[in-house]
Amino acid sequence: MAHRRRLPGAGRARLVDVSDTPTRVLIADDQRLVRSGFRMILDARPDIEVVGEAADGAECVELARRLRPDVCLVDIRMPELDGLEVTRVLAGPATAEPMRVVVVTTFDQDDYVHEALRNGACGFLLKDASPALLVEAVEAAHRGDALISPAVTVRLLHRLETREAPDRARTPPAVLSERELDVARLVAVGRTNQEICGELYLSLGTVKTHLTNIQSKLGTRNRVEIAAWAWSTGAVTADHTG
Repeated sequence: MAHRRRLPGAGRARLVDVSDTPTRVLIADDQRLVRSGFRMILDARPDIEVVGEAADGAECVELARRLRPDVCLVDIRMPELDGLEVTRVLAGPATAEPMRVVVVTTFDQDDYVHEALRNGACGFLLKDASPALLVEAVEAAHRGDALISPAVTVRLLHRLETREAPDRARTPPAVLSERELDVARLVAVGRTNQEICGELYLSLGTVKTHLTNIQSKLGTRNRVEIAAWAWSTGAVTADHTG
């Protein structure tokens, strides 16, 4: 069911579906060209609106608290406050009204990923991610999902294949249909929804339906957990990454 928002107006207030309003995004990066590039990509979408830009972490926190965007895109290395601290302040466990933060960085380091996710981030992208993946990360964050750059996801989750191989106590792959398993495997090797459409010759709506069914059957909350399940149960292996 779509959430609804009451809008003021003459006479009775009217209700509109929040899904009909653009996703409001705040961009924080100390490089003006990066901010401009992200704005150009996101503003090209009719369902996304960039509502502000910040050149450092302190400005990002101030703008986020004032503007209350739906999603904050936050760089790791910024003056004043770095992106990890900004994430903790805006989305961390101690935050009364946590926001949805997607961390974007040039630095592909495991400790950054773990710290960002511990601090409440709902996405982790590398700056060389495609425009489609940037848009998908914003959309995923807005709906409460999580998305991590494919290169990061595959490297981190590949370790589960070895580390958790002796313990296959999770839901077995057989619980999924053949097509759902195909989708789960592609998620596990970092494919976006659009790429899954192309590889399996499915519509975007069908892919989203499969993902919803997979999450329901596995008890997972998002595509990152689907990927973790696939690696840890052996549903996907290194052979599938080619």
